[in-house]
Amino acid sequence: MLKKIAIVIMLALPLGAFAQTLKFGHMNSQDVILAMPEYEKAQAELVALDKKYSEELQRTQEEFNRKYEEFQREAETLPANIAERRQKELQDMYQRQEQFQQDAYQGMQEAQNNLMMPIYQKLDDAIRSVGQAEGLVYIFDVVRTQIPYINESMSSDVTDKVKAQLGIR
Repeated sequence: MLKKIAIVIMLALPLGAFAQTLKFGHMNSQDVILAMPEYEKAQAELVALDKKYSEELQRTQEEFNRKYEEFQREAETLPANIAERRQKELQDMYQRQEQFQQDAYQGMQEAQNNLMMPIYQKLDDAIRSVGQAEGLVYIFDVVRTQIPYINESMSSDVTDKVKAQLGIR
């Protein structure tokens, strides 16, 4: 029995020593992404697209409001069939405007995904390179994964190394 305990201890000691040599890293991806020139370009494109959608939405809203006010002014003097037709036109305009809002929202989401995907891929490649170069087992991203505590003496902050890997400061 004592011999078995000794064997278990002898086997466990190297594992404990090995566990102490593992290296971990952590980083803040938001700091890196905000410093990437690609992010600034993507944001500029998204702002421009949002402006186009907003301008079109405003134009259609103004057109709808103008026709609605015109209809209200003339509604009592119009024959019933003309009033019905104009009311139907207003309903159609309103539905098209709602559809446009949905399409614009989906278009913005799609554009954001298409513009950000290469940025995240580039970031992930840089993280992988830094991890391999530093011999790290894991690099935790404090933005993407909630980590309530990081022991700075056992985990290196590699945010600046990831930035350097990407050629940014």
